[in-house]
Amino acid sequence: MAKRFEQTTGPSQRQQRVAELVRHALAEVLSRGDVQDDVLTRNVITIPEVRMSPDLKLATAYVMPLGGRDEEAVLKALDKHKKVLRQEVARRVNLKFAPDLRFRRDESFDEAARIDALLRTERVARDTGRSDIDLSDDSDEQDQ
Repeated sequence: MAKRFEQTTGPSQRQQRVAELVRHALAEVLSRGDVQDDVLTRNVITIPEVRMSPDLKLATAYVMPLGGRDEEAVLKALDKHKKVLRQEVARRVNLKFAPDLRFRRDESFDEAARIDALLRTERVARDTGRSDIDLSDDSDEQDQ
């Protein structure tokens, strides 16, 4: 018996398009300070990604305060003002139903740092046959 909403190919183009509209709407609301909350106005919040459920009724927003400060307080404040944020998203995005909002900590920055640290290890340098690898320098001077 197959699951009702099982997707093996990833989100549809419509899910991606709506997710991006919701992401922009949330970013606009938070950057303009439309929600009156000390924690939200004190922190700059980035929203790198929003994922929509297949029926477009649930939006999961991955958020991270700039510099990673006050993560727990920011997530609590966003959850506290979920109703107002949902109303603002509904005003800005033309959908049949306003999606319920969920806020999660964005862990992609941690994952990128972990991969970067792995690439800088001695073992990777040994495997590539180059001991002069310096990934902190973005210039191509090494290759010339």
